[in-house]
Amino acid sequence: METLAQIRSEATVERLLCHPRLPLIAGWDTERPAIRIWEYTTGQLREIGAVGADAAAYDTPAYERFNRTPSAAWHPDEPQLAVADGDNTACWTRADTLRIDGVPPTEYHREVAFSPDGRTLWLSPAGGEEDSGSSITLDLASGATALGPEWDTGIATYPGGGLLATLQSDQGATLMLFSRDTEPVLRPLRRALVLNCDGYQTPIFSPDGRHFAVRGNSYDNSVDVFEFPSLRRVLGLTLGEPSPGYPYPQEWLDGTNAWSDHNVAFGPLPGVLWIGTPEGTVIEFEIDGEQTTEHEVLPGSAVTALTATATGELVVAGRDGTLGMLSIGRGGRVEASTEAVAEFLAGTCEASVVDMDELDLTDGTRTWLPGDLETVTETSESDPAWLQIQAAMNRIT
Repeated sequence: METLAQIRSEATVERLLCHPRLPLIAGWDTERPAIRIWEYTTGQLREIGAVGADAAAYDTPAYERFNRTPSAAWHPDEPQLAVADGDNTACWTRADTLRIDGVPPTEYHREVAFSPDGRTLWLSPAGGEEDSGSSITLDLASGATALGPEWDTGIATYPGGGLLATLQSDQGATLMLFSRDTEPVLRPLRRALVLNCDGYQTPIFSPDGRHFAVRGNSYDNSVDVFEFPSLRRVLGLTLGEPSPGYPYPQEWLDGTNAWSDHNVAFGPLPGVLWIGTPEGTVIEFEIDGEQTTEHEVLPGSAVTALTATATGELVVAGRDGTLGMLSIGRGGRVEASTEAVAEFLAGTCEASVVDMDELDLTDGTRTWLPGDLETVTETSESDPAWLQIQAAMNRIT
């Protein structure tokens, strides 16, 4: 592992987002509701802009701070960053930051994403009293809007195109929903993945499309990896100590809070997941063999964010404000299989309604067809909480 470039930023960063085609990086400021933008050129990282850098520092509890934290998404081709919070939506460019009108405010945290062609902006929740449970679609050229299904993380694009993935969360269970990438409004498919509990981050596809990872959840520092298109779960990790149950010991809370929620990435090497740690190391984890190699990257400074560029470098942020670009080796250019998406789409269809009992569900190990969940009455302590709740409700009725 080689450090290609490194700078000391004015702000500690808790999340990183690389442009899918251009050498641009966005990072979330830990101290205030602001997003900073850096450019990477040969051997150099330099800050070139920010959105909200003059905003007042956070002075609220964790949950309220979450609602103030903006979301952001890069345009798929242009050097444009859409930034949204509950009140406003704006678009940053090198020249200026302009407000985008036509989106009603919302009292909840709002997510934003560009459509794959860059012509449409998706925001969730929609906002407005009559649009509860919906997202809003904004045509950037005409200003026309339409409603779609609600989602609560950023939207992941399959690297070979043709498919999108996002999450729709509830306290008991989270659905990973898939949609074709050709529609201006998200239209979830019947085949879906169900995850236990809530609190997950945006799914991450590997560059070759063979795997995707989901980081979460609200109760554990979990990392789950699934195969695509089978959706088979091939890896489940808990970072640090597993949850001891409520009431949580302070020692455990301190340990679990030391891990970043945005500390996993796929690089250019097939079948390898990279994980940043509170000790300032980055772990190279081989999924198939579950072999690990530890790399000392930020001695004495916890990794607060980790991501990968479109060209395969790792970008790492540290608690001390360090931002670095790392070369991790190349295994040759790997193209994501378009056949995998075709296989997935051939086995499903558009969902008439997004409801757990109306979907073709899998948790990566078991499957449930429409109607199956209505018959579940017996579970064990090892079953996920959402299934135990479903069985309890079925026994009552």
